[in-house]
Amino acid sequence: MAAEAEIGGEAPAKKGINKLFVIIGAAAAVVIVGGAGLFFFLSSGNSADAAAAHDGAGHGEAAIVTDTFIFNLEPMMVNLNSAEGQQNYMKLTVALEVADQETMTAIQPRLAKVVDAFQVYMRELRKSDLEGSAGIYRLKEELLRRVNLAVYPARVESVLFKEILVQ
Repeated sequence: MAAEAEIGGEAPAKKGINKLFVIIGAAAAVVIVGGAGLFFFLSSGNSADAAAAHDGAGHGEAAIVTDTFIFNLEPMMVNLNSAEGQQNYMKLTVALEVADQETMTAIQPRLAKVVDAFQVYMRELRKSDLEGSAGIYRLKEELLRRVNLAVYPARVESVLFKEILVQ
């Protein structure tokens, strides 16, 4: 009976440990499944909202998409300012983005003023002024400012670079 008591004494301890592992495993499975379900629920809700806003079928706030018109200018080639006597050139092709057809027709008679403003400004640039993305960004902002002065009261939304070549 002593042998049976020892076997009987170990069996309840083993059953308790097995039950503990089963309970911990079940709790971990619930947490993992719940977390995955929450993740998929939240991610599918965001993509459905984004798709609804994209195609305009949603009942919430939708992104407003407006058509813009692009006016292509002729390529321009200018000598850059150089103190060393070295000849540097820039070839630039830009497009002007305007909000509507009326603005596009309003700026057409003023294009000579636009090209003149661009040429005068770009001839004073040095090659070092155009280095890096910051230099190109400054060029873009300055061209936008000058084009809006030349076509006032009309307004150009953006200057788009199609080609930039500096030699």
